[in-house]
Amino acid sequence: MLMKKNLLLALLGAISLPAAQAQMANFDDYGPLRVYAQSPMQSINHTPLLRSGFSLPQGQREWYITANIASMWSESDVLLADYYQNTVTGGIKWQMSDALMLDVNYRWGFSADNHLDSLTMWFHDAFGFDQNGRQNQAKHQNQIHSKEYGIEINDFSGETLENALTAYLGYQLIQSEHHGLSAGASLYFKAVESGPFAEDSFAQSIQINYSYKNGRHHVNSSFGVSFIEDTESISTNQYDSRFTTFGIGYEYRRGRHGWLAEIHRYDGLVSWDENFSDASHEALLGYRYYLNTGAIEFTLVENFENMDNSADIAYTLGYRHKF
Repeated sequence: MLMKKNLLLALLGAISLPAAQAQMANFDDYGPLRVYAQSPMQSINHTPLLRSGFSLPQGQREWYITANIASMWSESDVLLADYYQNTVTGGIKWQMSDALMLDVNYRWGFSADNHLDSLTMWFHDAFGFDQNGRQNQAKHQNQIHSKEYGIEINDFSGETLENALTAYLGYQLIQSEHHGLSAGASLYFKAVESGPFAEDSFAQSIQINYSYKNGRHHVNSSFGVSFIEDTESISTNQYDSRFTTFGIGYEYRRGRHGWLAEIHRYDGLVSWDENFSDASHEALLGYRYYLNTGAIEFTLVENFENMDNSADIAYTLGYRHKF
């Protein structure tokens, strides 16, 4: 009788252990880095995020907060943009059912001196990158100038760049042990009431997300399309009404440590400036430390390919918590 009881307990343990391990794997799977576009035009408009193709366990919630600092530099025949950009984001995700996930967040972007110019120039020298004309300007400025479009904005430190609310609804299409495929749609509303960037705008996006995971290796990818309605850029020329985004990322996970690398590509958003009409490319290197029910993330962002249409350098620090 005792032998039968021990055998029954062993069988129950064998059945419950994989389920518990799968639940734990989902519980601490945070997917890609939570870093928004850094390109000047895309960062103050609605740009889809790189997202996981896997769902969370039903009923699970995650709240998150991130802080970002960036140094912007762009010089073309018609425009000079040299300023700092800082962003704070907070939000919550909720797996409402096996198939439906809701993610709502608030973003506040503003310009303020974060003293990145010296670090940016040192970083470019250390890795052999061209300064691209930055060395000819004084450090720590917040200015945008264009004689052709009559733009003269000096020292806009403290001005709001973005004040926006975004809601994303995801639908799980396929999910297995190694593969996850989901699709989603977002609604975005921005309201900046005063200053040189004052604007009310509305946008939508759709995207598809695919992820693969196998042990310590996680791969995430997303392709999205944004639709911008009735809004004008600072030059009083309209933004393009539609643009695409693509992102792919890899995480190597070992215990409580995760090392991540991602590449994000964003279509150009305007046609009136040669730099911002081209696609921007951003390379992200991140480190994630896993706590029992949370994770701390640190990310370095550097632009490449076209050096004039994204942040010269940017840093993001975030905390995410599941419950």
